[in-house]
Amino acid sequence: MTDAQETAADSSLRTTGGAPPEDGGTSVTGAPDPDAAAEPVPLLEPREGIPPVIADAESLAEVIAAFAAGSGPVAVDAERASGYRYGQRAYLVQLRREGAGSALIDPVACPDLSGLGEALSGVEWVLHAATQDLPCLREIGMVPTRLFDTELAGRLAGFPRVGLGAMVEGVLGYVLEKGHSAVDWSTRPLPEPWLRYAALDVELLVDLRDALEKELDRQGKLEWARQEFDAIAAAPPAEPRKDPWRRTSGMHKVRRRRQLAVVRELWQTRDRIAQRRDVSPGKVLSDAAIVEAALAVPANVHALAALNGFGHRMGRRQLEQWQAAVDRAKALTDAQLPAPGQPVTGPPPPRAWADKDPAAAARLSAARAGVSALAERLNMPQENLITPDTVRRVCWEPPKVVDAESVGAALAGYGARPWQVEQVTPVLVAALSA
Repeated sequence: MTDAQETAADSSLRTTGGAPPEDGGTSVTGAPDPDAAAEPVPLLEPREGIPPVIADAESLAEVIAAFAAGSGPVAVDAERASGYRYGQRAYLVQLRREGAGSALIDPVACPDLSGLGEALSGVEWVLHAATQDLPCLREIGMVPTRLFDTELAGRLAGFPRVGLGAMVEGVLGYVLEKGHSAVDWSTRPLPEPWLRYAALDVELLVDLRDALEKELDRQGKLEWARQEFDAIAAAPPAEPRKDPWRRTSGMHKVRRRRQLAVVRELWQTRDRIAQRRDVSPGKVLSDAAIVEAALAVPANVHALAALNGFGHRMGRRQLEQWQAAVDRAKALTDAQLPAPGQPVTGPPPPRAWADKDPAAAARLSAARAGVSALAERLNMPQENLITPDTVRRVCWEPPKVVDAESVGAALAGYGARPWQVEQVTPVLVAALSA
């Protein structure tokens, strides 16, 4: 049994969806008490049953009042329709708080949840993999001022598997059913099994948070985690990607500028169609088809139709719109063609360091080895100890005077948190001084 499992075995943590009754036989879910059983217990039903889906202003007002009157942290989750719909909007929001129970809210019917966000301002929000859900929550007016990320907490605590199901099973002893994670959450009405799954996702989230907080405190990492959570909560919305078409899968095959222009035109055409139809771009035209057309630069619709991804199932009108995009790329002047690569900011790729600056390559090698050893001692992934990009930047352009103060200032300038600066600075000072 790990320290975290011992922590979770404390029955005082089982305040949600599993506190054993006084006779010690079964939990409130009707399942055997996991404290007394060796095998993980399937969590089959929310404690109060599946809550109704909130889809009107009056019901939403009641939920807002209930959650404002609740106590303690609030568990929050959101379901998107990735792979089915355009963008990353939320199609279901799940919440649970002591004194309020669980709630399922339809953000299509109730697109403005700013009132709920304001009611929970100052309350700690518990999310799993917060950075995935925060953008779609922000779109509907829900922005936390404080949060606890159970996935990130698991990483910092050294858990090898940090998915929600693995964490709930490993820490709390319950098995979550995960069969509906990739369904089309834009479906209306949502089937009951999906709603049950969604409600169970927040059923034990606060319990998991409590166990992980105790485990992080045991390891001396709780303050580190708090700094990470504060940084996530304070982070501004991500800037739109520059040239997002360059992220087309298979782009490494495309070398010539004219071919790059074909990718760009097809990608942009596909994106406009997908946005208009509110479907995933991949359902309009696959990345593989875009790359195939870019490599071939077909002369006409007949040649395009012979390519993979543009076969017999595609109608004449569709083929013509894709060929028109190819023709636009073919008509561009050389000056209008995209550059072969994105402008590089920061250091060059590490593989080029040995030729460009052998001393910098040696510094990077020493720094990587030191960071790897430190991460192993601290029992956490290297990327959570310090981002690889930060290490590269400091090694490529180290401070003129290498000491703890200058290296620490450089790390902080690249966004490292105080705990990271404290832990990593001695390693980098040694690497840069070697």
